[in-house]
Amino acid sequence: MADGPDLGSGVARRGGSSPPFPIRPIMVKQVTNLKQLLEAAAEAFADRTAIVCGERRISYAELDEAANRVANALLNLGVRKGDRVAMLIANSPEFVSIYFGTIKAGAIPVPLDVRYRVDELGLVCGSCQPKVLVAESDLLEPVVPVLSRLESIEHVIELDGRYGGRFPSYREIMANGSAEKVDIELKPDDIGVISYTSGPTRQPRGVVLTHRSLVFEATVSGDEFQQTEEDRMMMFALPMYHMFGMASVMLGSIRKGSTLIIVPGTGRSISSFLETIERERGTMYLGVPYIYALAINVAEREGIKFDTSSVRLWGSGGATLTIDIIEKFKHHYGADVLDIWGLTESVSHITHHPPADRRKIGSTGKALPGWEIRVADDSGKLLLPNRTGEIVVRGPIMAGYYNNPQATAEVIKDGWLQTGDLGYMDEDGYLYLTGMKKDMLILKGQNIWPGDIEEVLCRYYKVAKVAVVGIPDRLRGEIVGAVVELKKGFDATEQEIRNFCQSRMADYKLPKKVFFTGSLRGITANKISKKKLEDYLSDVPSLASYLNRKEGPP
Repeated sequence: MADGPDLGSGVARRGGSSPPFPIRPIMVKQVTNLKQLLEAAAEAFADRTAIVCGERRISYAELDEAANRVANALLNLGVRKGDRVAMLIANSPEFVSIYFGTIKAGAIPVPLDVRYRVDELGLVCGSCQPKVLVAESDLLEPVVPVLSRLESIEHVIELDGRYGGRFPSYREIMANGSAEKVDIELKPDDIGVISYTSGPTRQPRGVVLTHRSLVFEATVSGDEFQQTEEDRMMMFALPMYHMFGMASVMLGSIRKGSTLIIVPGTGRSISSFLETIERERGTMYLGVPYIYALAINVAEREGIKFDTSSVRLWGSGGATLTIDIIEKFKHHYGADVLDIWGLTESVSHITHHPPADRRKIGSTGKALPGWEIRVADDSGKLLLPNRTGEIVVRGPIMAGYYNNPQATAEVIKDGWLQTGDLGYMDEDGYLYLTGMKKDMLILKGQNIWPGDIEEVLCRYYKVAKVAVVGIPDRLRGEIVGAVVELKKGFDATEQEIRNFCQSRMADYKLPKKVFFTGSLRGITANKISKKKLEDYLSDVPSLASYLNRKEGPP
């Protein structure tokens, strides 16, 4: 997927059994845009709990009212239909209300990775030209000194009111803003979100997704999960600003009237997540393989301390879910975890698994209704079953990359999205992933393009050439490694290289291991193919010992 999980992996039913409550039709009216999606849920489930976050309980009626207050505040600032509103907000009830408030105002939400550094924010804002930035006060702190460089931003809204009235605050909007319903007409093909991904170069790519595509994904995803208003969807270590978290978890839950239970924190908070499942009686969870690996580690180290038997559906995406993780999670927690796959450009996951008696371990499942999945060779010719090639998909894909027709044309050909993932399909239509055609790393379900890191490293005055590679890691999938050739007469240390990167890129992109070499042969324009780099690294004496190291903390 792009800067955010390139969805990889699955859905699971505990022991293959049916849900612990009867499946019945959800009486929610048909909707064609996201404004209607929330308003229909608020009408059908007004007093039901929409969001749980710690001790906070927010009903659907309260969520809709908060979104109206945000919408009216944006309109009062001069926001008009089609304007972009950048959001620098972590998983929280505020993310949901601000997202939908932006939609209700007719504007376009642009959720940003909260780990972006100022340089990365500048590139994204330069691309989408947001009129408003809404940010958590802590995350706003490094941005304030460079606001003048973000020329398109006319207004800033902070969440907590720490700037002494310099910027309007979300708290003020909730206390004093109008809750009147906003009358803005939205069409199905209007833009519902711009989700930024990285790419082969450091220039960001904004994936344009329409209301039609987002509503379709939320509906079909929930249908295939047999999700109802009785479900309690857990949200942990899966950012709302990435499409797997936004579309499949957040929007899917609201579409079905489920309760969304937000557990703050990262993988280090795995015990808190498991404890929250027990306390809140969660019934569904969609995450990345890294979280399942951590849960296994906890079970092996401490035993099973919390009751997770209420969860009827475990899903994994963002990276390959190994058979080892599937088997060990089943052993410790008594539940299956199934792989599902998709990418930001396809909104979210586009595969699912049929009932347990037809499940195929190692497969990412079959195409969701409304989607076609095929495998093609380098010339674009569709391949027969069990032949490996590039996976191409057709359905409610992205409208394109924002203001980037050239990049759009490179990946959408005759209506088919070229995913850059490699795999094959069997005779029954089950998809199996085998690798990537694109030179990309996946760390904890987070997509990283080596070119992003190489471009930054090449700015350091001591560096002559650099090549970035993914190094296999049992917990994280891959970690970032950099092979560096220094200019003649210079010496450097690993920490020196990392320190240079630290203020210039998100923390997950930082090289975990730096190898120094006297000569990087075969590099053109500071780049090297993944295969050639792996061949080269096999000659670096320290690599073998590094790969055989003991696992450190997550």
